[in-house]
Order: sequence, then C-alpha cells, then structure tokens
Amino acid sequence: ISLLRSGVGQGAMTVRTSYGAAGWPATTTPSGTLATRAVSDAALDQIAYSRGRFAVEVQGLETLIIPAWAEVGRVIEDCRR
Repeated sequence: ISLLRSGVGQGAMTVRTSYGAAGWPATTTPSGTLATRAVSDAALDQIAYSRGRFAVEVQGLETLIIPAWAEVGRVIEDCRR
C-alpha cells in the first residue's frame, strides 16, 4: 500500500496514530513524496484503528491531519484480499 503526498519533502514519511509514530521510507516522484508498506504491515492496522485521526509528516512539508474514518480501514482490508 502506498501513500502519496503532494509536494517534495526530505527524508522519511512519519505516520502518527494513537498507537505511536512509525517512520516510512520515502522517495520523491514527479507527483510528490511516496512511501510504500507491505499490505501485511501492522502499521496499516494502527492507521485503521487509530482513535479520531492520524497525521502524515514529511520534513519540509506541512503536517496533514487526517480523520480516521471507516473508509481508511476498508481500503486497507480491500487491498489485503
């Protein structure tokens, strides 16, 4: 599963949930900053079950605060099938 963030940042992408923070190795693409995790990665479960919201941070870019709505968990589950 990939997270693509608009804008070119530096270094890893950090995803903060109510469970803690996880660093995701990131690369820059013409579309933005891209980080990819294996579909079985437990960090995806932490996003899906985070309370209220989660944050996506990339050095040099504004922090995104994203609601942890049920749709996020559904996308992760659909990708695992």
